Amino acid sequence: MPKPVADALDVCVTALLLAAVGLIVVALSTGHAGLAWGSVVLSAVAALLILRRWRRSWLQRQDAPEDELVLLVEDEPIDTALSERPLSSVSGNGGEDVQPGSASAKKDAQPGEEDTDATDLLVVYELIDEVLVVDEHPRYHLAGCRWPDQARSERLPVREARELGFTPCARCRPDTTLARKHRAARAATSGSS
Repeated sequence: MPKPVADALDVCVTALLLAAVGLIVVALSTGHAGLAWGSVVLSAVAALLILRRWRRSWLQRQDAPEDELVLLVEDEPIDTALSERPLSSVSGNGGEDVQPGSASAKKDAQPGEEDTDATDLLVVYELIDEVLVVDEHPRYHLAGCRWPDQARSERLPVREARELGFTPCARCRPDTTLARKHRAARAATSGSS
């Protein structure tokens, strides 16, 4: 949401809440039920505006839908036990996300690091699915992610990207997506056997 619109919405919500408080004070002092109901209506409208703004900002922070992401996947089974792989650092930067076009996006042009769940990390270390990396940029991405420069990006197995020190993008969430996809494929394979 653009800053001027957000500021105008804040002013509108503040005005509605002040009017609601004024109406309830007058309603209590005069005993007029209609004014009390007017205060309730103004408060409800202000609450709806607050919820609408919260929902928009929440949706803007969400990842791109999975059906828009193109996954580069090799359909080969995993033969090695998951517990045999070493567990690297799981902590990130809190999933901090950088919006394109913002000042910080221009400054470092990278989204934050995905906070990878330990169980997902164990799965990711076994995968040979390919992700996109760009030299001198710290993140690896799914093919549908808009952050990497497609012309300069290279495909690497996710395990190799991890071993080279790349970390997962908080925007396209490759570790979570690939682990979920792998578990679904494994369940489908074991279910059909």
